[in-house]
Amino acid sequence: MTTDTTSAPLVLDHDPAWAERGRALADELRADLAPLALHVEHIGSTAIPGMAAKPVLDLQITVADLPGAERAFDRVLAEKGFQRLPHRYDHVPAGIEDDPERWTKRFWRRRGHPGADCNLHVRLLGSPNERLALLFRDWFRAHPEAVPAYARFKSVLAGVVHDVDTYADVKDPVVDLVVTVAEPWAASSGWTPHAEAE
Repeated sequence: MTTDTTSAPLVLDHDPAWAERGRALADELRADLAPLALHVEHIGSTAIPGMAAKPVLDLQITVADLPGAERAFDRVLAEKGFQRLPHRYDHVPAGIEDDPERWTKRFWRRRGHPGADCNLHVRLLGSPNERLALLFRDWFRAHPEAVPAYARFKSVLAGVVHDVDTYADVKDPVVDLVVTVAEPWAASSGWTPHAEAE
């Protein structure tokens, strides 16, 4: 679930410039938030070639200590136009019986900034939500034939809901379905998180 409740979702056709913007912002944040930022990666639909998406970059920062990162990152991120929001948990996929505390995170958002609108998810190294964000991205990158169907679903959904929270709530179960297909692929292919960053 997101926390951008003030407007209807806007889903656009894929913009090839998203990849370079995501890479540039990841590089900038990696330099500014080291050494606490263990990994900074472009995730979500804007990181998937050909995928329709809201024109907002999603980046994930992986850390070893969430409270420490929250304290250390707040000032630096505020200077870059980011606002920390109270949202602290990710959706636990259907069928997974897990302690919601394992799905904790910290979340910053930036809007109307010349350096690109961004959702910044800070998650713990090795946590299931950190892994899932990377698996979702990498499965779609490895299966471009699945991109048009998911892109079409998102575009249609954005046209019939009136706020971003409803959009996210309806989309979550579809993401859960993707994960049920992505997990066997991860096991059979030897996929590991952060392989792209290494």
